[in-house]
Amino acid sequence: MTPELNLSRDPAHLRHGSNIGQPLSRVDGLAKVTGRATYAADNNPPGLLYAVLATSSIARGRVVSLDVEAAKAHPGVVEVMTSANRPPLYSDPDGKPNPFSFRFEALQNDSVRYANQPIAVVIAESLEAATEGAALLAPRYEAEPARIGLDTDAAYVPPAVGMGMPAEQRHGDVEAALSASEKQITAIYETPPHYHNAMEPHAIVAEWQGDKLVIDTPTQGLVMMRARLAELFGIAPENILIRSPFLGGGFGGKGLMAGPQVLGILAAKMVGRPVKLVARREQLYGPFGHRSPTRQTLRIGASAAGQLSGIHHHARIATSSFEDFYEAAAHVTHTLYAAPAIATTYDAVRMDTGTPLFVRAPGIAPGSIALESAVDEMAEACGLDPLAFRVKNYAEVEPSTGKPFSSKALRECYTQGAERFGWWERPLKARTMRDKDGFLVGWGMGTATFHALMFAGQARAVIRRDGSGVVESGAHDMGQGAWTAFAQIAADSLALELDQVTFKAGTSDLPDAGIAGGSAHTATVGTAIHNAGAAVIAKLAELATSDQRSPLFGAGNAGVIARNGRLLRRDDEGRGESYADILARAGLDEVEGAGSGVPDPAANEQYAMHSHGAVFAEVKVDPDLGQVRVTRMIGAFAAGRIINPKLVKSQLVGGMIWGISLALHEEAVIDRRTGRIMNANLGEYHVPVNADVPAIEAFTVAEHDPFVNPLGIKGVGEIGITGSAGAVANAVAHATGIRVRRFPVRISDLVRSGH
Repeated sequence: MTPELNLSRDPAHLRHGSNIGQPLSRVDGLAKVTGRATYAADNNPPGLLYAVLATSSIARGRVVSLDVEAAKAHPGVVEVMTSANRPPLYSDPDGKPNPFSFRFEALQNDSVRYANQPIAVVIAESLEAATEGAALLAPRYEAEPARIGLDTDAAYVPPAVGMGMPAEQRHGDVEAALSASEKQITAIYETPPHYHNAMEPHAIVAEWQGDKLVIDTPTQGLVMMRARLAELFGIAPENILIRSPFLGGGFGGKGLMAGPQVLGILAAKMVGRPVKLVARREQLYGPFGHRSPTRQTLRIGASAAGQLSGIHHHARIATSSFEDFYEAAAHVTHTLYAAPAIATTYDAVRMDTGTPLFVRAPGIAPGSIALESAVDEMAEACGLDPLAFRVKNYAEVEPSTGKPFSSKALRECYTQGAERFGWWERPLKARTMRDKDGFLVGWGMGTATFHALMFAGQARAVIRRDGSGVVESGAHDMGQGAWTAFAQIAADSLALELDQVTFKAGTSDLPDAGIAGGSAHTATVGTAIHNAGAAVIAKLAELATSDQRSPLFGAGNAGVIARNGRLLRRDDEGRGESYADILARAGLDEVEGAGSGVPDPAANEQYAMHSHGAVFAEVKVDPDLGQVRVTRMIGAFAAGRIINPKLVKSQLVGGMIWGISLALHEEAVIDRRTGRIMNANLGEYHVPVNADVPAIEAFTVAEHDPFVNPLGIKGVGEIGITGSAGAVANAVAHATGIRVRRFPVRISDLVRSGH
């Protein structure tokens, strides 16, 4: 029989806490700062060739000609791959075998669907030769007018938004509620396209070894990518090895396989040698996904006393001409405020751009800056302090479903964040605060929220004869510190010290860890590791309690606990023995256990799963020049059990900086005549640098949520953006008296006569 283990009773047992909850430094930190961490493009197998993408300069039409002969005649060029000679694929790149399969370009024809689309690949002995060869292709096009922008008569209601959410969702009679409201506002907010701009560009090193394929490429979904490649190339998944131990940032942009990765594999197949293909910075603006522009109309009604009565949140979003992905910007309105009537609706337009896909906090990031700005406007209309208005109206249960969530934690975020910020000294009237230099000062806040997701993942745990442990999962570390957090969970799952456990991750031949996205990776893989540890300890306990020579013999009914590499009787902790002794007596070199991490359908049916937070921001605005500087930010977040406070703080601060970016900096500018992105570089696509980032304080509010998963883990990667962007926008309005509704906030929006 399997003995009753403490692990199966309560995950917060004695052996947890020696590693979990500690602010440990990154286990991979030394490798990264010394340059020993190997990213995809650092790999150089023998015989390596270099591939360079040639990309379209038009947004719509077809390629009429390419000067392939000129490119091939260039010294060092080995081959040029075009739609005319590309090796065949087993299945169509425009096929959709599952909902996570998005159409992409792999030179399947001569059509052009967006600017920066790959139209050829030049393969050479050196990067320089391949780059020069690509420049010699001199493409000629038949161009058609580019369809750009949200203003069109061809808008339509999408079949679904996000990943299968309804395009219209209602509870209560919104129109009746709004018409009966004593206070009403209607406001339109716009957000531009956003691009990932991870530090590490997309890259692939591909090598065919007979019928086997070996790949180095950054990916947030190893096994999912392997399955897609197996389907595309018609080979068995086990014949594909993907190595991705380190990612230099992902943010959703490396969650799904993209066309250039497939082109790198096809190039290697074409020349029969390993090939490296690295996308240049400007080439990232097209085939790798981005955040859709939005135009959001919010109508809000409330009583004169400030009690919400109805909210209608409508979002117009954009997708590509050839694929369906719709930013679920309005759905955040179903998760925060307790209006008795709420409706979210959408319409969409098709544009000649690459397909919008997942970008950090998809849907909620652009949706929350609109919602939080509108809530502030409603508070102003009611003559109430914005925080007091939110406290009055935050939801005890999820408005759209009636399911309870941890609303008490949100109240604590409001209370503790406001106290640290000094919020209650804020004057209600705008444009009344100045510093000693005459700059306008404004204080704003926003509510942060993100769903506490969990996907499906697996892990394997081994205890070896010397008493050490090995835990394996095909997990991904995008720089958020997952390697360290998983190692901490692994050590505690085996009741060992961190230096006694080897944690292996980052290759597709390890147990499937699912996808690192939706702030769900720690919960998913952490639970799998936790359960794998429980399984291997249970096997050890079975060996010991059924062996008459063991001091644990017969302890099955009383149960055993694991601590410091030993099993102890629950009813007499003076009786026990080490893992090494148990295995030695059994004549075994190791014992292995497997575990899965999957969401509990019963808990998801009964409870709403969310993380919460409150962000407070101070800005200073030059009254003459309209320049805005964020000078102070404080964020309070309730995110369940914290595995590593140091890593969590880093993630929350990073998200808050992205919130500053959304409010004040970030925008892809598209030439409406050509469809080309005019600022496809880090010189002109503005993101915050050190000089833009103030003193930021992020802290967590204690929260125990027993329903999200056995470890009580919630994600922290994306919640920092939500609330932060709205806090900055609201602070600008408080400083200047000007409510900007088109983001990012521009100097021209603030420089008005009389201000």
